Amino acid sequence: MDLEAVRTFIAAAETGRFQDAATDLAVTQQAVSKRIAVLEKELAVRLFIRTARGAQLTIDGQAFLPHARALIQAEAKAMASVRPGRRALRVDVIAKRSGMSAQLRGFHEARPDVELDVVALPEGEVAFAAVRSGEIDATFRYVLPAHGLLPGLESERVFDDRLDLLVGPRHPLAAARSVRLAQLVGYRIWIPGIAPGVEWSDYYEAMASEFGLSIDGIGPFFGSDHLMDVVGDSSDVASLVAEKPRLAWPSGHDLRRIPVVDPTPVYPHSLVWGQDNAHPALSMLRGYFAAMGRPIGAAGSWTPAGA
Repeated sequence: MDLEAVRTFIAAAETGRFQDAATDLAVTQQAVSKRIAVLEKELAVRLFIRTARGAQLTIDGQAFLPHARALIQAEAKAMASVRPGRRALRVDVIAKRSGMSAQLRGFHEARPDVELDVVALPEGEVAFAAVRSGEIDATFRYVLPAHGLLPGLESERVFDDRLDLLVGPRHPLAAARSVRLAQLVGYRIWIPGIAPGVEWSDYYEAMASEFGLSIDGIGPFFGSDHLMDVVGDSSDVASLVAEKPRLAWPSGHDLRRIPVVDPTPVYPHSLVWGQDNAHPALSMLRGYFAAMGRPIGAAGSWTPAGA
């Protein structure tokens, strides 16, 4: 159905004259008559009776009028739902319990006026494709140096998430105040969830290769509580956990969170967005991270080459 014809019908019904409707719509009276005729043909009913005093709605016209108004209201709502600045900013994070999710929560607390729609897509490639298609506005991801970005996308490294060593009380390193990456050689480091094609797998593979570490994701993973149970009960299994969000464990676990130094591994999160995305909240989000003043690529930190 031609919504311009519907809009013209409403104008004619409200003014009672085709000429007045033409004036309101900035078209000719002939255009108004033609639009009404097309609409009447599509509906197979007569909507107006022309009289010397103007145009009077028929019974069918009276019945159609409230539905015509609903159509125009629905059009306005549909357009508003996708208009930048009138809809929520759709942002993807690796996981709802992740460092970038915590940072995004900080943005929300600083700018509660900005409506957010936060999603967690399964893989980086899926997220990049969603940004490119406009399904989401932005994603926080580790941009793999070898893969690059799809055409039409831009990225900016916005947050380096420090990794700490997590061990139980019976682990040989449990009493250490800090550990060097070289000291982790020979110990099993369990990173559940790593699998071929997953972006953090490339990160940990690069770390293992460069420092000679034993990193694996063998076995099922049932969440952070499961990770803490396994590490807390083991004398030979450690893990690496991000600085944010903080893990909270029962006192009986007696887990030790130990800083890793010389160098300090950091997971580099980049914000990826479409070059033609005009959503005003996107620039606010970028400005928020720029104003944090947190160093990116600080001296003494480690990321895979080219990150």
